[in-house]
Amino acid sequence: MADSFEVKLKSTPADGISAVRFCPNSTPYLLVSSWDGSVRLYDCFTNNQRLRYNHDRAVLDACFQDATHSLSGGLDGILKMCDLNSNLETILGIHQDAIRCVEYSTAVNQVFSGSWDASIKSWDPRSKACIGTHMQGDSVYTMALNEEKLVVGTAGRRTLVWDLRNMSTALQKRESSLKYQTRCIKCFPSRQGFVLSSIEGRVAVEYFDPSPEVQKKKYAFKCHRIKEGDIECCYSVNAISFHCGFNTFATGGSDGHVNIWDGFNKKRLCQYRRYPTSISSLSFSFDGSLLAIASSYMYEQGEPSSGNPEDAIYVRKVQEHEVKPK
Repeated sequence: MADSFEVKLKSTPADGISAVRFCPNSTPYLLVSSWDGSVRLYDCFTNNQRLRYNHDRAVLDACFQDATHSLSGGLDGILKMCDLNSNLETILGIHQDAIRCVEYSTAVNQVFSGSWDASIKSWDPRSKACIGTHMQGDSVYTMALNEEKLVVGTAGRRTLVWDLRNMSTALQKRESSLKYQTRCIKCFPSRQGFVLSSIEGRVAVEYFDPSPEVQKKKYAFKCHRIKEGDIECCYSVNAISFHCGFNTFATGGSDGHVNIWDGFNKKRLCQYRRYPTSISSLSFSFDGSLLAIASSYMYEQGEPSSGNPEDAIYVRKVQEHEVKPK
């Protein structure tokens, strides 16, 4: 990677970027899924596309199982695994509708896929078999893992918390504290709770412990809003990513901004420059040294009159003062 604080990746997808994910134990490798039907692997240090494979339709999410295997799903409803050394693809299974989210849990060695068919399915990657179907009551829009919990955000502003060791019934069912549709959920690395964002320029900080004393700590705040004259424009908060070292988190919005927050002390630590269009996805590397930023128009305002802004991925070297609580 160049000495500059930020590089723009070469050979990026030809359509909207749905997800960027760093490898969980190897800093330079970044997985990217796109509406052009591709999943791509990049080496961010050399700015080189290492591999590409395809689905028949748009890919809505992708993640690593480990350093040599990826998982992906999208509008075709097919959950794929790819060996990144041999480029050998395997179909793990299917959903009745689009797969919106894919996660892998090292704690239980299972793959979880969330779908617009209102189900979460769990898969054994060794036997390549579905080992559980868990109905969520509505279309799955987002989900996040920590060591022992799976948090699911659905249509209708509902949030469900599941225990990965016992998926027979949801531990908690909540209504979002935000008034509008849930966009993204991510869990605190400290495992105390999760952060949830909405389409209306707000973020909520929630805690798992149901005791009234702990629930008093939860709060929500406005962000990704721009004042134009007397009118305040609210932008969707599309992406959240946690810095594992400091428990701080980045948010990316349709205003083109990336903000870094200290959720426990209720402070914004910094704001990066405005990117050319909406921020569709964010990912900190496992050691927190890099932040991948997907800048990709999400059709919030319909077809643009002057053509789509370029879809781009920027990889930024993270400075400690940007992410460390003050």
